[in-house]
Amino acid sequence: MTKQLCQKLKTSSLTGKSFGVLALRLLGVALFFGLTLYLTNEVPAFIVGQYDFSRALLLFVGAIALFGMQQSVIFYSGFFAAKDNLGQLRQVYKQMVLLVLATALLLNIGLYGAAPVLNKFTSKPIDEIAYQTFFGLAFYALTMLHIDVLRALGKIYLSEIFRNILRYALLFVAVVVLVVTDQAHHLVTVFLLNFGVLALASGALIVYFFATPRFQPKDRSQKVNTISILKRSAPMAISATSFLLMQSLDVLMLKQFTDYESVAIYSVAVKLTLLVSVVLSSVNTVLGPQIAKDFNQKNTLALRLKIKKSTRLIFISTTPIIIGLALLGDPILELFGAGYKQANTPLLILLAGQMINAFCGSVGVYLNMTNKQTTFQWIIASAVVVNVFLNWMLIPRYGMQGAAIATSASMIMWNVTAVLYVYWKDKTATFLTW
Repeated sequence: MTKQLCQKLKTSSLTGKSFGVLALRLLGVALFFGLTLYLTNEVPAFIVGQYDFSRALLLFVGAIALFGMQQSVIFYSGFFAAKDNLGQLRQVYKQMVLLVLATALLLNIGLYGAAPVLNKFTSKPIDEIAYQTFFGLAFYALTMLHIDVLRALGKIYLSEIFRNILRYALLFVAVVVLVVTDQAHHLVTVFLLNFGVLALASGALIVYFFATPRFQPKDRSQKVNTISILKRSAPMAISATSFLLMQSLDVLMLKQFTDYESVAIYSVAVKLTLLVSVVLSSVNTVLGPQIAKDFNQKNTLALRLKIKKSTRLIFISTTPIIIGLALLGDPILELFGAGYKQANTPLLILLAGQMINAFCGSVGVYLNMTNKQTTFQWIIASAVVVNVFLNWMLIPRYGMQGAAIATSASMIMWNVTAVLYVYWKDKTATFLTW
């Protein structure tokens, strides 16, 4: 029985690759939490809060700079693979790099131009951490684009090494050096420069792969112009930006209403939920290109089967993690320092939202890869409006608990809405079924 199960896992492309990606991501999570534990125990809380604020801001503005291209490149890989012309992706990649650099430059110009006006209407002026984060934006955006280009080329494991191993391992080494030399106040600067190293290294590998015979275009007439890329990416950009805004808005608004120390404490709860989302993202990493290919080949039966298997895999893998974190929240949080136990209630609230997220499966990837990205855009955008309203109302009154409620409520809203839409439109169950 066990031998048959192992053989089945080996022959299942989706399951086998998902577990391979999951293994790399879990190693990345271990590095990430090792880094977090080191920071919270060795660096003052307000500096850790600055780092967490920069991370949250970078997630949001990075999504704007990427403009959904890190997702649309997956669609184009499925499109060209279905036509046996994957090498033509090189032309799309070059255009995307130029678009990312131009958008990052415009965002920096916009920040400096708008800062004097924004400072008049906010209780706290834009500080140096925000300016530093925008300066490192191009490095971050290129790194994230390169990671998904590697995935689009079928280099999934290499992609994950950059996304989860090198990204944290290099930063961990740099942080240790900062602490030993008593230069911890440069934490945010080093965090941003780390993406510069990753962007250059991953870019060099992509150039190398595109130069190999395997990725030479077979039909150069199948070109995709810049306007087409923008049209394809725009709905994904809105949904991706909205989605990442929901992930970072609680931290950004918490800083506006409280202080960097509260941001550091709350962010530990957010990071612990990463253990849940890493499973979902691992499956989605493998599933995205396969859905795009099946959709372009009109293979509905294969597509639905992959969705069904992926949702089961997500639910089975995440449920023990959610239960474990819920039961052992206090002792786990105490590892980060006595003050971090304050994050236990927010952690429980966030886990409730993640449970529904796991139950709903890969619905976002399904919508983006089956020409329903515009619908997904409006679903996520609506959830962001709810998220902003709830954060604005709840954080001043309930602090970290209010931020957690806002995040979980908006997460549940968009997941349930998206699942119901897909089932109504395509009669495809992205939610858990047996």
